[in-house]
Formats: sequence, C-alpha cells, structure tokens
Amino acid sequence: MNALLVPLALPLAAEPGNRTLTISLFTAVVAVTLYITWWASRQNKTAADYYAGGRSFSGAQNGLAVAGDYMSAASFLGISGQIALYGYDGFLYSIGFLVAWLVALLLVAELLRNSGRFTMADQLAFRMKQKPVRTAAATSTIVVSIFYLLAQMVGAGSLVGLLLGVKSEGLKAAVIILVGALMIIYVTIGGMKGTTWVQIVKAVLLMAGTVLITFLVLLKFHFNISELLGSAAAKSGKGESFLQPGLLYGKDLTGQIDFLSLGLALVLGTAGLPHILIRFYTVPDSRSARRSVQWAIGLIGVFYLMTLALGFGAAALLNTAKGSAVAESKGNVASPLLAESVGGGAGSLGGSILLALIAAVAFATILAVVAGLTLTSASSFAHDLYANVLAKRKPSEKQELRVARFAAIGIGAVAIALAIPAQKLNIAFLVALAFAVAASANLPALLFNLFW
Repeated sequence: MNALLVPLALPLAAEPGNRTLTISLFTAVVAVTLYITWWASRQNKTAADYYAGGRSFSGAQNGLAVAGDYMSAASFLGISGQIALYGYDGFLYSIGFLVAWLVALLLVAELLRNSGRFTMADQLAFRMKQKPVRTAAATSTIVVSIFYLLAQMVGAGSLVGLLLGVKSEGLKAAVIILVGALMIIYVTIGGMKGTTWVQIVKAVLLMAGTVLITFLVLLKFHFNISELLGSAAAKSGKGESFLQPGLLYGKDLTGQIDFLSLGLALVLGTAGLPHILIRFYTVPDSRSARRSVQWAIGLIGVFYLMTLALGFGAAALLNTAKGSAVAESKGNVASPLLAESVGGGAGSLGGSILLALIAAVAFATILAVVAGLTLTSASSFAHDLYANVLAKRKPSEKQELRVARFAAIGIGAVAIALAIPAQKLNIAFLVALAFAVAASANLPALLFNLFW
C-alpha cells in the first residue's frame, strides 16, 4: 500500500515552534481519545458490550467507524504518494479499495450479521467441527492483524520521527512503544465501544482534513481539473506517460500480471479482513449492517476520490524528482508536504499550522486503526482459541473477558517487539501480505460457508 517511510529531517520539522505545535496537537489527540475510552469503559458490562459494543450502534455510526477503521495511515499517506510519483498506476489502490466494498455489501455484510456472533470463526465453525476450524480461523485472524499492526506501527515511528526531525532509531522505537501502549489501553479498557467511538472521531477528523487540503489544492488551479492534471504531468518530468498506465508496473506480460494480481488482492481482500468483518456485529440487525456498508462506501468513495487531488496536487506543486524528500520517502510525505505548501509554504504560519494539523490527523488515524486490529486479535484469541479450544470447560463471560484483556496486552507486546526491528521493512509488503491472506484464505471459506 505504501513503501517504507524513510527517516528524513525536513527543514520545517527542525524548527522548535513547529515542533511544539505538532507535539501539542498530538497530545490533544491522545487526550481526547483516552477520555473517549474511559467514558466507554463505564458501559462495558457483558461480553456483547466488549466484543460488539452491545450491538447498539446505528447504521450511520457504524458506517463512520467502518470508514475510520478502513482509511488507515497507509491509505492517507501512501496512496497520495503513489499517485504523486506514478500517476495513473498509483490510483489503482484507490480504485481497488473502493470497488472492494461492493463485494462486502452484496455478498457478506447482511448474512454475516444475521449469524449474531462475535468473530469470523463463529460463522465458519457454525456447521463444522469446532476446534480445528476455530483454530485455523483464529490463526488467520491474528496473522492478518499482526501484518496490519506492523505496517501501522512502523509507519507511526517513521512519520513522527520525520515530522519532528528525529533521526535516532531509539527515539523512533520509543514512538512505536508509545503507540503500542496506547492501543493496549484503548482495547483493555474501552473494548469495542471505546474503539468504535475513537474510529468515529478519527473518521470525522480525517475527512475534514482531507476536504480542506483538497479544496486548497483545487483553489490553486482555479478548480480546473485539466489544468491540475496537465501541470502534474509537466512537473513530474514524465510527460503524458504520467497520465497513462504502465509507469509503475511496466507494459510487459510480467507487469500486467503484477497489476492484475494486485487488483485482485485489493478487491477481494477487504471482505476477508477480520477487523472489518467484526464491525458488522456491532449493529442490532442485518438492515443496519447493510446501511453501515452504504455509509462506509459513500465516505470511503469520497475520500479516495480526494486522493486524486492530493496525489496530482503533490506532483504539480512539490518536487518529486529523484533525491527529493517525496521521492526518497517513496511518496509517504507527499500529503504533509502538500499541506505545508498550500498553507503558505515552508516557514509560514499557515504552512506550519496545516502541516501540524495533518500530522495530528495521521497520528489519530494510526491510533484508531491499531486499536481495531488489536481488539480483533484479542477477541479471536479469547473467544475462539481460549473459550472453545483450550479451556477444559466452558469459561464464564467474566473469565473470557479477562483473557481477552490479557490477550490484548500480549498481542500488543508482540506487535511492539516485531515492529521495532521491522522499521527497515517495506510497509507495502506487510500490508500486501495481510490482503493476500484475507483474499486467499478468509474470503473463500466465508463465501462457501454463507452460500453452500
């Protein structure tokens, strides 16, 4: 989804005033999300409250949360960067992520909610042998979630290091530990209710920030899309090929197969992502589940259309040539630098404020997504492995919830331990693995279970 965030020290990030502003906004985001988690924790009394938010969310609320869960930092930072560097080919991610929701809407959402359960394994094991199916489903859930967690946490460490001008690997590791600690707190205390409200707030912040930058970019080009695309193609140094397929994947047979393979993974993977599937259990009925997906499609569709303006705007307004900050970071700093540019440029008050705001939104995005992933993994471990496979007798709800909270701590610790040495790995590789497992293992099993 996006490549490794390379630790670069931006001139603006080195300025103490901007650093103070950025840290202040980060702190405000953390404080607000922690308060939401504490508030939600007071309402968690049963397993249904912890795993599914008491099935009390409306279709619109859950749609916002689904969108918040799905629009990760990799999407926000990576897709606009891919478009800024590779033009047409970079937009494939936006198309794939949006079209994928038709699969979720038409084939999965309503039927999954009708099962009235808590995890993906509940559905798969309904008409099969419980222990082997639950073991396989829980293992798949945890593997997919861990890959996704690694991508988000590595991104968090590198993004914060980049924006604050931090080059030290130790300090970036400290940021990863901080994000890991926060996600453990969100999940152990807030459960699904806390996580859902954090995701709703994050979705609103992300949409507002993206709309603002998109408006300012279009304003620069007098709301003339042709002028924007023409300027992006000219500034990219690649001419008309920037607006045609083949720049990233090539035009030979191997490149076409790679293009098709990625498209299939993106389109089919979403409906098999455990942290997305678990969201369908948080609404009271199947009609609300369908309504959730409709809301999510609307929000996600608008968001991914705006990545066009962000990506081509970055290509038109920023230096994306080899050796530039955008190119060296594989495009991952395109959105923050674009915010700085349209806000008034490097060193300006408007640029500093907008850069800090977008950085805070990206950080909120990471926190919301890792909370959802950790909850999914912890729920699967406690409900599928512990309660239905490992325990000699059926545990009480209280015992199961205690195990879920300890599992969140354990999974968080594993994610932190793996993310620190994984800082040199490619984030796109980690996310692609998650989608590949979801598309090849989870979705076929689900479809056979639901329709056979």
